[in-house]
Amino acid sequence: MNQNEILEKSKEKRTKCIVYTRVMGYHRPVESFNIGKKGEHQERKFFLEKASQHHAA
Repeated sequence: MNQNEILEKSKEKRTKCIVYTRVMGYHRPVESFNIGKKGEHQERKFFLEKASQHHAA
């Protein structure tokens, strides 16, 4: 079963997900962005910052 078939099969169980992002110090839903800002949001690269190996003594 491919992904589209799985999604169609469970369509009645799904709900809309609103994605928020932090912009200029406050959180806003991405769906309210204009087309240019939505494009910028899609191009963002996410990363995990590693903890420092050096501890202050």
